Amino acid sequence: MNKLSILTKGIIKENPTLVLLLGTCPFLATSTSAINGLGMGVSTMAVLACSNIVISILRKTIPDNVRIPCYIVVIAGFVTVVQFLMQAYLPDLNSALGLYIPLIVVNCIILGRAEMFASKNGIIDSALDGIGMGLGFTLALFVMGTIREFLGSGTLFNIPITADLITPMSIFMLAPGGFFVFGMLIAAINYFSKGKAIKKKDFGCSGCALAGTCNKAEKEKGGCDE
Repeated sequence: MNKLSILTKGIIKENPTLVLLLGTCPFLATSTSAINGLGMGVSTMAVLACSNIVISILRKTIPDNVRIPCYIVVIAGFVTVVQFLMQAYLPDLNSALGLYIPLIVVNCIILGRAEMFASKNGIIDSALDGIGMGLGFTLALFVMGTIREFLGSGTLFNIPITADLITPMSIFMLAPGGFFVFGMLIAAINYFSKGKAIKKKDFGCSGCALAGTCNKAEKEKGGCDE
């Protein structure tokens, strides 16, 4: 896979939220406005890119049996830096995002890319993967936040747009509206990709990452089907 493909695959083809369906909790909770969406997306992208680089550097040093705790420590360090910067320079945005900034530590997008990509690839490729996936997450958050803010508040970036035209539909600022827009975005991607975006996964033994270590006794007990 060339460098450009690594960078761009997370934007549409393997968008972490709209295609892989990862990180949906912060995606739904922080996308009530375009500004909040951009803030959460850029914060996550910064942590994702930096943690991918460090984990790639340490991939041959970290023991396999403690790799997940080590990944979390690395990610938590960058999340702390991002939160301190936001508290210093963007206090309003930090207050709006609230608990979801510290929760970036356990965001499955970041842990997933650390485990599936950064721990197996070089520094440059890992950095590009982090930036690409972060851009995809930011783009999805921005689109989601723009739609919800426009329909729910009649504003864009807190600037009144439809104040004298239509009555804002406040449900779009609540959870039901968030799920509705989320579903419509997924449906749109699935439609325009002619069903190729959401790939079917094999959940049998052939699709298991541990299939090679599954012994005959486990299969006889019914743990795996041959």
